[in-house]
Amino acid sequence: MPVLLFLIDTSASMNQRTHLGTTYLDIAKGAVETFMKLRGRDPASRGDRYMLVNFEDVPLGIKAGWKESHATFMTELRNLQATGLTTIGQSLRTAFDLLNLNRLVTGIDNYGQGRNPFFLEPSIIIAITDGNKLTSSSGVQDEQLGKHAVLPFVMAASMLNLQ
Repeated sequence: MPVLLFLIDTSASMNQRTHLGTTYLDIAKGAVETFMKLRGRDPASRGDRYMLVNFEDVPLGIKAGWKESHATFMTELRNLQATGLTTIGQSLRTAFDLLNLNRLVTGIDNYGQGRNPFFLEPSIIIAITDGNKLTSSSGVQDEQLGKHAVLPFVMAASMLNLQ
């Protein structure tokens, strides 16, 4: 029963149009829908759970959690609009927090006792973005992701038990 978390860029730059006239956000939505159709054909995917997170601030950025139905996920996916800022660091943190909360609720992780090794629930984060510069309300940042990591790796590393 893997958890598939889709992290969709909803920054204003996703309103760019391709040579065919479709926006980048429409392409991202189509990619998620196609993925889910193909995954749904596989009998082994019956227990899959899907989550949808976009680049908005918490709690608005969580569009569909682990308790929502497939219909709710698809409705929220279709209703995504590209109006926000590029905040991939905060969005990844939200994704890791949501997965961590899911593990706490399902009993895979226990507060103060660690992870139960006999429970196995793989989680996959699929991020779809146009890769434009990192922007926030304070402006556009010049550094690239490879040179200066602006992502909250301390929080992510602690959730993955890398420290």
